[in-house]
Amino acid sequence: MESVPLWIRVLNEDDLTFVKRLVLTSGSLKAMATEYGVSYPTLRSRLDRLIQKVSAAEDPSFADALERLVGLLVADGVLQSGTGRTLVQAHYQALKESSQDD
Repeated sequence: MESVPLWIRVLNEDDLTFVKRLVLTSGSLKAMATEYGVSYPTLRSRLDRLIQKVSAAEDPSFADALERLVGLLVADGVLQSGTGRTLVQAHYQALKESSQDD
């Protein structure tokens, strides 16, 4: 059996349930909105966050694990994008400084 792709491993239980419901409703966001008891725009926002999370997990431009983690935290709404950028910049600055010390 092949290993589980990273984009699936980063999804939490709620995300996986959402994906399952999306498949079972044949991709009908209108049906899902009714099922969840929320408006279409609310459900669309949830889907957009999930798309951002999957994209962050598979983004080849992330140079290392910290950058990917920050991207996932931003996608999950745990971090603001500006804060994430600041953390990544500080990380690379620290790496640069430590390589100069060697």
